[in-house]
Amino acid sequence: MPWYAKLETGIVSKADFDRQVPAHKAYVQTLIDRGHRAKTGYWKDAPISDRGGMLLFWADSRAEAEAIVAADPLVQNGCVIHHLYEWCVVLE
Repeated sequence: MPWYAKLETGIVSKADFDRQVPAHKAYVQTLIDRGHRAKTGYWKDAPISDRGGMLLFWADSRAEAEAIVAADPLVQNGCVIHHLYEWCVVLE
């Protein structure tokens, strides 16, 4: 199953963003439970202008990956701009 990465940058206040984090984490847990091997996190030492994060997950197809990203509460609530990429692993 291919890996996909959603790279994101926050576009709302930290308070607004933080209100959506519990729902985002719960959503990622559902992805884990469904076998998508999802991982989520943020860039710790990034300058404020580059603050953001990444959601890394398995999906069967680009269409499924796009649906997974569209259902993320951070996306649904307009908290981030994002880009979706298929990550081609060359060595595990």
